Amino acid sequence: MKTISTAKSFGGVQGVYSHESAECACDMTFAVFVPPQAAERPCSVVWYLSGLTCTHANVMEKGEYRRLAAELGLIVVCPDTSPRGDQVPDEDENWQFGQGAGFYLDATEAPYARNYRMYSYITRELPKLLAGEFPVDMTRQGIFGHSMGGHGAITIALRNPGRFRSCSAFAPISRPTLSGWSDPAFRKYLGQDEDSWRAYDACLLIEDGHRFPEFLVDQGTTDSFIEDGLRPGELQKACGQAGIPLMLRMQEGYGHSYYFISTFMDDHLRWHAERLKQ
Repeated sequence: MKTISTAKSFGGVQGVYSHESAECACDMTFAVFVPPQAAERPCSVVWYLSGLTCTHANVMEKGEYRRLAAELGLIVVCPDTSPRGDQVPDEDENWQFGQGAGFYLDATEAPYARNYRMYSYITRELPKLLAGEFPVDMTRQGIFGHSMGGHGAITIALRNPGRFRSCSAFAPISRPTLSGWSDPAFRKYLGQDEDSWRAYDACLLIEDGHRFPEFLVDQGTTDSFIEDGLRPGELQKACGQAGIPLMLRMQEGYGHSYYFISTFMDDHLRWHAERLKQ
């Protein structure tokens, strides 16, 4: 692991790091905020997964999480959204596919299967690195994210309920198998057999029997992607039918940007902190 930068913030340390990833077959960059409490004890960890076109830096620079994370004693991990590099296949003109748009899945189709393994990277490789390099209590983990990252957070939590104690999302892509901006990506990453897509669709995972104790979801009412891309009503329906408590908060007048995310970031951090104490 290489340290790219560190800076003191609210008594803790905001760092940016890189390492050679076996899963993604390239160098991967990620950010970690370590609160001051970590000098005395291992701390709970919350994973934040970012959305389409983003890197680790978007939430680090715009999410406004450090003040409260320092107060609550939370380590916040911000991975990248995809593999990167000249050797990684991409579509330069397509912001909904390729670099910056990994969709937190493991691709099975050539030429993407070699690099686009974000599900395994987030669930296996990066946690192992984190446990060896940072003062984390890996028995106390939460996960949240935005848009594509909200999709990633909920699907990963549903598939790994023994690992995560809490899960929340900002404007998640709730039905990526039906969404106009994810269906084409799924076809390229996973092929034409739509049964294989079910492992990366929150509503279909719930339909197939996967469960999680509860979710918090915030959705802006003026979000231009709400009808086709995000479909929060689909998640509400799936959770209702399965008996999964879902706190879906429709936030009047808010859109899809980090102005929205940063406004409700404290609520989400407190949500995770309360559940990570239990």
